[in-house]
Amino acid sequence: MRILLIKTSSLGDVVHNLPVVTDLRRSYPEAQIDWVVEEAFREIPRLHPGLHRVIPVALRRWRRALLTPATWREMQSFRSTLQEHSYDLVIDTQGLLKSALIARLARGRRCGYNAASAREPIAARFYDVRFAVGKDLHAVERNRRLVALAAGYSASAAPDYGIAVACPRSAIPGTQSEPAPTPAGPGAVLLTATSRDDKLWPEERWVALGRALHERGLGCLLPAGSPAERARAERLAQAIPAAVALPPLSLTELAAQLAAARLVIGVDTGLVHLAAALGRPTLALFCASDPALTGVCASTPAINLGARGRPPEVDAVLAAAMPLV
Repeated sequence: MRILLIKTSSLGDVVHNLPVVTDLRRSYPEAQIDWVVEEAFREIPRLHPGLHRVIPVALRRWRRALLTPATWREMQSFRSTLQEHSYDLVIDTQGLLKSALIARLARGRRCGYNAASAREPIAARFYDVRFAVGKDLHAVERNRRLVALAAGYSASAAPDYGIAVACPRSAIPGTQSEPAPTPAGPGAVLLTATSRDDKLWPEERWVALGRALHERGLGCLLPAGSPAERARAERLAQAIPAAVALPPLSLTELAAQLAAARLVIGVDTGLVHLAAALGRPTLALFCASDPALTGVCASTPAINLGARGRPPEVDAVLAAAMPLV
């Protein structure tokens, strides 16, 4: 049996789709499961041992150079790869027009949300079979219910992300060229960056939190990607005793950082969901989005604090964090 999953982006959404692979493996142990994902996030599905193949797509990059011959060659190559096999099930758990068009290119029985359930109702027109799944459910549960309906099983167990990263707590990996520095004391990873400014937690609160964690024996690591994120991480690291602003790392390297942490605290970003998926004690801080639908969701300690327009206070974060370490 061959099954193709389509969940291209963003990072948090890709993480939320991982339990689907575990569910499918439980019901169909011999199935070959492939996954179409944006090239920037292809390392995340590869963390799941139950996946057969990852098929990268570059929609974000192609849009920026749509008229160039190189882009059209890449698009044709992607289509050829997608159509190498005929699938028993092609399941689009994203419910957007772009993901539905990818499903339409694939060969197999195309399944997705109905118009009332899809994030973009027009996507439903491109599926052979459509299912109703409530929009009021958490993203993880929406994915699992859709795939269970399409594949004909019941996903009743707690979500299992099925991933693990081998990382000794005493060894914190860095870039290939040089090892990353380590903080004084056991590690807390602070995820201060996110894609939207209104999701950011105020810097003065990060400083207060980091100093309080240091006083309790937890050294802080601050990952960052873009130049603006690195500048923020460096400012915070200078204000927090013994904290370290990490150099740019790959998603696999970041996953290893998270797996080695005693505690992860972050804003609403894909990496905080990855930390919860890796089974680390995780606190997600919400300032401008709804944790009921997209908060951290795991059987291990994973706590959502704050809400849209109501960012959590430092005292509340500390009170929730300390029993976890």
